Amino acid sequence: MPTKKYIELQDYTEEQLQSELVQTQSQYQKLRFDHTLKGLENPLVLREVRKDIARLNSEIRRRKIANMSPEELLGRSKIKARRRKK
Repeated sequence: MPTKKYIELQDYTEEQLQSELVQTQSQYQKLRFDHTLKGLENPLVLREVRKDIARLNSEIRRRKIANMSPEELLGRSKIKARRRKK
C-alpha cells in the first residue's frame, strides 16, 4: 500500500520535485550538523528525512524512465542483463 507521501509526490511537477529535493537535502544537512553539535531531541527525524530524499529520488527516476524513448529503454535493459550475468 503506497504511503501518503508517495501519493502526494505523484501530483508534483518536475520542477516542484527538484526544488523539494534540494530543500529536503539542505534540511537533512542542517539536522545532521545540529545532531553532531548538540544532539537532537528525536534523532529518528534523520531517518525520516533520509527516506523522504529516497522517495523524491525514486519518483524523479521513475519519471525519467517513463519518458525514455524505446531505443533508450532497449539500451537500459541490455545494461540490466549484463548486471544479472555477473
